[in-house]
Amino acid sequence: MGAYRRFEPISKCSIEGRSNQTVAADLDGTLLVSRSAFPYFMLIALEAGSLIRALVLLASVPFVYFTYLFISESVAINTFIFISFAGLKITDIELVSRSVLPNFYAQDVHPETWRVFSSFGKRYIITANPRIMVEPFVKTFLGADKVIGTELEVTKSGRATGFTIKPGVLVGEHKRDAILKEFGTNLPDLGLGDRETDHDFMSLCKEGYMVPRTKCEPLPRNKLLSPIIFHEGRLVQRPTPLVALLTFLWLPIGFIVSLLRVYLNIPLPERIAWYNYKILGIKVVVKGTPPPPPKKGQSGVLFVCNHRTVLDPVVTAVALGRKISCVTYSISKFTEIISPIKAVALSREREKDAANIKRLLEEGDLVICPEGTTCREPFLLRFSALFAELTDRIVPVAINTKQTVFHGTTVRGHKLLDPYFVFMNPMPTYEITFLNQLPIELTCKGGKSAIEVANYIQRVLAGTLGFECTNLTRKDKYAMLAGTDGRVPTKKEKEPEKEKA
Repeated sequence: MGAYRRFEPISKCSIEGRSNQTVAADLDGTLLVSRSAFPYFMLIALEAGSLIRALVLLASVPFVYFTYLFISESVAINTFIFISFAGLKITDIELVSRSVLPNFYAQDVHPETWRVFSSFGKRYIITANPRIMVEPFVKTFLGADKVIGTELEVTKSGRATGFTIKPGVLVGEHKRDAILKEFGTNLPDLGLGDRETDHDFMSLCKEGYMVPRTKCEPLPRNKLLSPIIFHEGRLVQRPTPLVALLTFLWLPIGFIVSLLRVYLNIPLPERIAWYNYKILGIKVVVKGTPPPPPKKGQSGVLFVCNHRTVLDPVVTAVALGRKISCVTYSISKFTEIISPIKAVALSREREKDAANIKRLLEEGDLVICPEGTTCREPFLLRFSALFAELTDRIVPVAINTKQTVFHGTTVRGHKLLDPYFVFMNPMPTYEITFLNQLPIELTCKGGKSAIEVANYIQRVLAGTLGFECTNLTRKDKYAMLAGTDGRVPTKKEKEPEKEKA
């Protein structure tokens, strides 16, 4: 081609009458505020690969950035792709791209580009990143019709080789050729980019605008097409090279700290554990007035909590300053043994679970999380109504947490490590709010149905926390994040599987 056209800044782009037009936009630095895709390659390397792979990727950063600046953008991106993807199962890459990456992409959307991009009827993404990596996010949350991206080479066994198929990484002329191949003579109405290598494809479009390198606040996540309710992955912050380096340096220190926090508190009475939490840097903020312990011959109170981490019942006991029991839908034998409070696993057999809950209430106070699974975002899942049928002494408890480095929950990872990851944060924070006991007229004894009671408590807790109620369940969460129904097999179900193996 001849000389490039001069492109105006995106702030001058009109969004009037765009609903029947087509836009083709670059991703990094254009639709996203950040110009670097490193954090997303790091998440693939860590979550679909291993800690060692992630460390190798981090160590490659000086070489890759030097290559990008002075040799070739294509070679730099190929290096990231090889380290991050080589040998990984495509199914694992797809799962991480669907369950982990959207949460981080959503924190980085450029507001001005989104203003323009969202006004178009047909939306295309043209990116140097592997298509498999960005497609779930841009289609679900940005409404993209298609992603034209770098394609990975895959073996017959379904693993990425770490190389790309022709034409290779989509930069410069390769982007231009990809646009011509996709659109033919009916070229896009608008092209959006942020760097010189985007000019090739932008010159083909009827209009083109550049996204300048200016600092701006990312688009608020609630402005996207869909809310992010479920996401997976252990990292809280987007792993830029500096954040990743600091996280990996903190990892061994945090692990030692978490061991102290877990095991030093196990033998202590809850009243003393409260002070030990303060000494060990665990912040527990208690609001409201909890009911006194039950008197002899009196059944216990049922504390109905929303579910943020596996430690919710334990921290509730510390906030109360007394022993309580809890029921949970899935707990390993090891966790059950080391738990400082009595923990009983529910079987999901209605009559059996009801009998267990009644027995535990006769013994004393009990904590239950009727969502059946944790939710990291400010949403409450649908409450199972079983608990409402079993007692009229119900106290709602609103729980919120703050974790700054690691998430203490997982779907695909090792659940055994969940409490350790919670306590590996420099200062894990719990805010426990005890609400008033439900009056009799709002319980089943007062004529309400179990579902009405459960829905009422869900709304009260959501209002206290500033969260939003949903009808989603454990099954929905596991279907999205792991491709399973979230059921924990019983011993009877496990035996035939062992025999087949």
